[in-house]
Parts: sequence; structure tokens; C-alpha cells
Amino acid sequence: MQLTMDNNYYNDLAIKAVDDIEAFNELYDYYFPRVYNFLFARLKDTTSTDDVISEVFIKVFNNLSKYNGQRGSFSTWLFRIAINQSTDYLRKIQNRKENTWEDFFDPAIPHHEEPEAKLLINERKQELLKAMENLKERDRYILELKYWSDLSNKEIADIMDISPANVGIILFRAIGSLKKFMNEA
Repeated sequence: MQLTMDNNYYNDLAIKAVDDIEAFNELYDYYFPRVYNFLFARLKDTTSTDDVISEVFIKVFNNLSKYNGQRGSFSTWLFRIAINQSTDYLRKIQNRKENTWEDFFDPAIPHHEEPEAKLLINERKQELLKAMENLKERDRYILELKYWSDLSNKEIADIMDISPANVGIILFRAIGSLKKFMNEA
């Protein structure tokens, strides 16, 4: 029930945001972290994520009048734009580098953190990302939407145009596949 009320609120807010910048700012504040986490999981570095999220919200702002609440929730519309923009970006770059400088040295981390520990954590993250590359694209999207964007199975179902039960089954199987790939690595 709460999810439906939240969706209705943000759907109505999206319609209001066509003419009200404060309404748009509220949408932006609410959805930015969710979309950012989703994009970061797909793109794997902050520079690319920053570029693509800018494109996503510019596109949302410029096309907000085209949003139709009868066709689906605002979050579904927004995440479809994010999926399309990130897919376009990934098509543009063919030779992605494995690691970026910031993967190893983040000036925001506490000084007491051991470099060796950071490298071990990064290696495990890289193993997870490589294992995810072995999954079907649909399974990767669903995992990213669930765990990086913190969306419910219902929201994911709306975005992916499948049933919530199917989302649960796909998540269960994808996690099992990830465990298998991680154990083989």
C-alpha cells in the first residue's frame, strides 16, 4: 500500500513538475541517488556515471511534458531513460579500461585504512563485476536495479515489463549463477 501511495505521489509530482521547478527539484532529490547507484553499477566509474546522469536528468527535464502517468509510473519512465542513456554510452566506448585510478586511491577514504585491504576489497569487487558480465543482460539489469538502486520487485517489474513474481525468480537464479561464477574464479 505504501509503495502505491509513494508512486502516486511521485507520478502526480512529475505532472506538476512540467510547470513547477520546485516539484522538479523534489523529484530530482528523491530519484538522483537511486539512478546514480544504478548507473554506477553499470558504468563502473564516477566520471562516466556523472556524465550519463547529467544526460538522463536533462532528458527528463526537457521531456517531462511527454510523461504519461496512464502508461506507467514515473520511476518506470525515468529508469527506462537511464537504461537507454547508459546503453548508448556503453556503445560509444568500446575499449573500457579495467581499473581506474580512483578504484585504488580515493582521497575521501580515512587515512587509517590499509592499502592492502583496499586492494583486496577492490579485487573482490572486480571479481563480482566480471561474474556479472557472465549473466544475461536482463539478469544484470534486474540485479542492478534491486541492489544498487534499491527498487522493489514491483518497481523493477514495471520497468522491465514483467511480473513481480518473475522478478523474484530471476533474482534468485541470477544470485545462484553469480555464486557459481564467483566460486569458479
